[in-house]
Amino acid sequence: MKLVVIEGIGKKETVEKYLGKGYKVFATRGHVRDLPSKRLAVSVKDNFEPHYETIPAQKETVARLKEEAAKADEVLLATDPDREGEAISWHVAELLGLNKSDNIRIAFNEISKNAVQNALKNPRPIDENLVDAQQARRVLDRLVGYKISPVLCKKIQSKLSAGRVQSVTLRLIVERERKIRAFKPEEYWPFSSVLSKGKKKFKAILSTKLNKSFKLSSKEDVDKVVSELDGKEYEVTSVKRSVTRSKPSAPFTTSTMQQDALNKLGMTLSQTTQTAQNLYEGIEIPGEGKIALVTYIRTDSTRVSSGAMQEAREFITSKFGKEYVPTKPNIYATKKSAQDAHEAIRPITLERTPESLEGVLSKPNYRLYKLIYDRFLASQMSDATYDSLNVEIKAGDYGFKVTGKTPKFAGYTAVYKNFVEPKDDDDEQSSLPALAEGDKPEFIKYNYEQKFTKPPARYTEASIVKEMEEKGIGRPATYTPTVTLLFSRGYTEREGKSIYPTELGEKVTDMLVKYFPDIMNVKFTADMEERLDEIEDGSRVWNSVVGEFYNGFDEKVAVAMGDSFSLKPPDEVSDVICESCGAKMVIKQGRYGRFLACPNYPKCKNTKPLDQDDKPIEAKPPVEGEKCEKCGKPMVLRKGRFGDFWACSGYPKCKNIKNIENKEEDYGSCPLCGRPLKAIKGKSMFFGCSGYPECKFTSAYKVSQTKCPTCGSYMTERKYGGKDYLVCANKECGKKYLVHSEEAHD
Repeated sequence: MKLVVIEGIGKKETVEKYLGKGYKVFATRGHVRDLPSKRLAVSVKDNFEPHYETIPAQKETVARLKEEAAKADEVLLATDPDREGEAISWHVAELLGLNKSDNIRIAFNEISKNAVQNALKNPRPIDENLVDAQQARRVLDRLVGYKISPVLCKKIQSKLSAGRVQSVTLRLIVERERKIRAFKPEEYWPFSSVLSKGKKKFKAILSTKLNKSFKLSSKEDVDKVVSELDGKEYEVTSVKRSVTRSKPSAPFTTSTMQQDALNKLGMTLSQTTQTAQNLYEGIEIPGEGKIALVTYIRTDSTRVSSGAMQEAREFITSKFGKEYVPTKPNIYATKKSAQDAHEAIRPITLERTPESLEGVLSKPNYRLYKLIYDRFLASQMSDATYDSLNVEIKAGDYGFKVTGKTPKFAGYTAVYKNFVEPKDDDDEQSSLPALAEGDKPEFIKYNYEQKFTKPPARYTEASIVKEMEEKGIGRPATYTPTVTLLFSRGYTEREGKSIYPTELGEKVTDMLVKYFPDIMNVKFTADMEERLDEIEDGSRVWNSVVGEFYNGFDEKVAVAMGDSFSLKPPDEVSDVICESCGAKMVIKQGRYGRFLACPNYPKCKNTKPLDQDDKPIEAKPPVEGEKCEKCGKPMVLRKGRFGDFWACSGYPKCKNIKNIENKEEDYGSCPLCGRPLKAIKGKSMFFGCSGYPECKFTSAYKVSQTKCPTCGSYMTERKYGGKDYLVCANKECGKKYLVHSEEAHD
């Protein structure tokens, strides 16, 4: 038996069907090893050597992986075809003791029979350059996050984080918001004359005075123009007819797909990412099983394979006619910074049309598949052409222009129309009379209105991703998690589709720009991405790239931590007197809310909790329990983030604690360690492992003891529309099952 290791559980069934007999597929469900979260885990003095550990939540997965590998005749690593996928294969090889120079790595850009079979025929060693590029990114991000985040916590508030790409993206959003605030609108008056020839009316836009560009900025300007135009004859002085062309856009990259999905379908970044992943991994098709529909969805390349091009040309000829096929295939330039490791996003086969899947796919899956399908098909079609008309008209000292465009040949627009932001002033007209030089159209009326220039638009998820791509910060796999993290950290918020920074987000940006201008510099971040690309192609050594970045970094952190500058709000002085030293206590903001603290800290460490009305809660005598089995002192009842617990009164010399198990109700067992779960009351009810702190499992929903039939993960009990469901906790699966029904829902 040969064991094939993949990442996502969602594509396990799809891959298995193309491997055939003699193969078994094992899904790691993402990374299996990483830098531990509680310490730096990077030896700065030892050439930035990272120290990886098995991810705690993946210990059971790793144990099962080792069992399966021990029984296999051969292990093939088929993780995703990018840096992250290569790194996962490298870590798996390390755990299993595989020789990374052997031909143990297979990669495919799409989950189709041909692609999988070709990958099996062409195994290769693990690409150490790809691994080094991922490792450099991981180490850089750890150094930035681990060293800079404490600065934010000290000078703004606790539990804040910084990130190499995250913080620069936040800066873009903050700077855009400040441009909007500083913007001073300017008045202007669009002016046109409505004219007619025969029975056909048309609009002529005022453009020049005495052959010089001319704009109106007040009502007085308008009145002057009207007085000078009244009674003047309008005469056509120039008519130019031409055929203009519109070229199709390139097939989707990750970024352009995310932009169009928001603009055309109203899908958020996370919705688009999850839906695209479903289409890539495979959708259940009646009578066929799980079928993958699109190629790999994390790409910044517009390249298309010759086979896909030829299929598209033949399909277009048969469906639309040969005039819709360009003489030469359309090839799109990929920007210099693109990794170009795989193709643009496209359907695996054009024979599987969106129409054939309507009613089979869920609504989000269908809409995104149709968008990807139509965009790719259009990218291989002929240009659209238009009959264009540009007319100049003179009246007194003033010049007017008339433009029109009518479709001549649909070309690619028969399939796909590009998204265009609406214009304030739509000068182009689709229906015009036959105008010729010397014509003297009849004046009907003036059109004008007061308007004001608008500030720059706030970023949307689509436009911030576009900006990140254009400025070269981040890569396809990082766009969605970066933007999502800014929301989850409370640095940004949504207003409709628009993104704006919170006060906290602006403080974080100002603090980081003050102390770490290089890291917060967009060009510096983009240059770092290029260096990571150079590591990938073998022209740079990863340790030296990290070393160049780190040179002088510790000194900057020390300066930031050492000065007195702070953006923390001043403490509020209360009327409560500290019984220990007599000072007036101050109100502070802590991890669990507001509390009273003595201003003479650290000499006096007296604190008092506050209730919802900011009134002090008087401390009650500690409730004593049984004796501590370690030191013999009484155990006392304490409150913590995971509920009540017994703690030794001899703390800090003795740190013995005991969790309090709720005997009244059975909440099931922990899916990670098997210990009983307990209900925990905080801001809201949630469930946690009674084995805390050894096991830190928590769930916002009650855990079912029934395993997911699709992927084997644990499920949680949820309600939708008044009905009870079991929902798979594995985000890559995410299926929900109606209780008492075997029917699954996407």
